[in-house]
Amino acid sequence: MWSPDLFSNSPNISDPLSEVVRLLHPRAVFARIISGKGNWAVRYSEYGLPSFCIMLDGSCLLAVDCHQPITINAGDFILLPTTPAFTLASFVPAPPVYLDPNKIVNVSSELRYGEPEGPADMRSLGGSFVFDSPDQGLLVSLLPKVVHVQNSQRLSRLVQMVGEESADQKPGSEFVMSRLLELLLVEAMRSVATENAPPGLLRGLGDERLARALTQMHARINYAWSVDELAKIATLSRSAFFERFRRMVGVAPMEYLLAWRIEIAKELLSDNKLTVSEIAERVGYGSSSAFSVAFSRYVGKPPSQFAR
Repeated sequence: MWSPDLFSNSPNISDPLSEVVRLLHPRAVFARIISGKGNWAVRYSEYGLPSFCIMLDGSCLLAVDCHQPITINAGDFILLPTTPAFTLASFVPAPPVYLDPNKIVNVSSELRYGEPEGPADMRSLGGSFVFDSPDQGLLVSLLPKVVHVQNSQRLSRLVQMVGEESADQKPGSEFVMSRLLELLLVEAMRSVATENAPPGLLRGLGDERLARALTQMHARINYAWSVDELAKIATLSRSAFFERFRRMVGVAPMEYLLAWRIEIAKELLSDNKLTVSEIAERVGYGSSSAFSVAFSRYVGKPPSQFAR
């Protein structure tokens, strides 16, 4: 008889946030110092890729399209998972300068807004990164449109290290950069993993009882989980667990499990190291045909075609 206590002390219990970041394989595109002086405003067109910013000194206004403007102060961290069009400005209105993020992404020199000479009123470190993942939408599905973390010393140190690695380009810099970005994403996601987060994995992890079930689901992705067993782990009745999970995570427990199994399968198929039948077993399917049917229905193409 399976017991929820069986794996409670296991050293191999998977951390869902770590798994998500590992699947994404983040790597930096660029990181640079951005400063401003006087009265200024810049208007960036839509970029599409995730971008981040840490305010080092001073403050400014950030207005992301379809989102309330926010004030960014020294020590604040901003993550835009899809980087829609936005305006960055001083507190005194000024005519905006229009910029295309695609044209400045490979320039590593400092970017200056407003008056070109004199000590800056605002200094920040900004950058963007891409994911070597078959499904970059995974991050977007987990995070709100704008992640704003205030006064996080840990994030501040991480972003500063990203800037140093980006500028120095020492041997091993690519490896170090990817690890730093993984830490950066975990810290950013931790900051919004609360009951106030949008429905999804992060909100579920902010609920102590649901977090137990989510951790076990990730730890044993190949196990034939039932709602009853997961409810026992969460110490809730079956109906209470089901409704709470659906409200907090946004989907029913078995729908979430299916989605996560497919994400794992995508990574394994992309690696081309295992056969379809081996992958089917790895993600909890009794036969390759059952796995192929589920994968095709979810992804829109069979596993063999996805792998190619």
